[in-house]
Amino acid sequence: MRAVIFMFVLALGIGVHMPQAQAQTSTSGANVITTAVPFLTITPDSRAGGMGDAGVATSPDVNSQHWDPAKYAFVQGNSGIGLSYTPWLRNLVDGINLGYLAGYFHVDNTQTLSASLRYFDLGDVSVTDENGDYQGLANPNEWAIDFAYTRLLSEHFSGSVALRYIRSDLSGGQMVAGVETSAGNAVAADVAFYYRNEMHNNRLLSVFSAGIDISNIGTKISYTDGTTKDFIPTNLRLGVGYEKEADNENTFSFNLDLNKLLVPTPRKDLSTDEDGIYIGNDFSQDKSVVEGIFSSFSDASFKEEMQEIAIAVGGEYWYNKQFSLRTGYFYENKNKGNRKFFTVGLGARLKTIGLDFSYMIPTERDHPLSNTIRISVLFDLDRFTQGKQ
Repeated sequence: MRAVIFMFVLALGIGVHMPQAQAQTSTSGANVITTAVPFLTITPDSRAGGMGDAGVATSPDVNSQHWDPAKYAFVQGNSGIGLSYTPWLRNLVDGINLGYLAGYFHVDNTQTLSASLRYFDLGDVSVTDENGDYQGLANPNEWAIDFAYTRLLSEHFSGSVALRYIRSDLSGGQMVAGVETSAGNAVAADVAFYYRNEMHNNRLLSVFSAGIDISNIGTKISYTDGTTKDFIPTNLRLGVGYEKEADNENTFSFNLDLNKLLVPTPRKDLSTDEDGIYIGNDFSQDKSVVEGIFSSFSDASFKEEMQEIAIAVGGEYWYNKQFSLRTGYFYENKNKGNRKFFTVGLGARLKTIGLDFSYMIPTERDHPLSNTIRISVLFDLDRFTQGKQ
């Protein structure tokens, strides 16, 4: 069973929270916030993946469900569907994949319904007991399904609410350290808003946009009998964007996202081991979900709170609204996970179908996220059903 836990930690490479597994606070200042089901925070689509994981204020598309479902109020076309695939940590191990399916439908000029399904497959893992005896293969996996309702509130402003069900099966019901485990289940909600103001000058379009998305506001999750419960990754995402047509064929856009987990900063007692690592209890897990959200802004020093904000910047160029080039950069403080990487991406749009591709370039050699690629396929269902090619 230890193999299952090891593979799950390896599969994310960014700090994973299993039952009773807490982040370590060291004298070096590192104090990584960890949660259960962190697969919910992995960028699922290639467009945002090519722009440094910036997406809350970008122009709306079929994959807006993850970033800010309120953007669907401004998306072109009455309906669409997208499918994305990411081989995860392919530089370290094969068989770990993230699949993402999203779609939307305009009910009328002011209301939109949308949904998405996310599936995280950790591959086949050999299971052994505490004596090292082979017990067979397990297939740990996690998935989440959500539905959103979006409404246009004014000419430039929209709001959305999403509901989500989350299931995480990491152990297959095996015994871990003498404790019977089970799949974890949780429910959550998102609240999002989006502002978009289109302006024309000499018949050329310029757009200012802004978005806010608070995601995964939900119950804690347990993998045991419920006595140990872990926070899910409630997250605040803020962003702004600017898009400008240089002429009738060339369009540029720039985006900035700020991200902060709305869960408690790990706080342990003052007991340390010989290496100076805190080994006492983590009192932050005793908080309720609501208390955890509000205290997440003030349960550490101002300096540490600022370190908990991750920054994503991205740029996009479109030629004739058909072919695009993308690039971006993601920054996370070294004390809060130390993810730092550049991204590049390509995109193409035909009348009924779109294709996106992105590639991640970490700033450190041999990083677990090296060689991460994402592939997305998008369908304009209106044109497709009308038989337009």
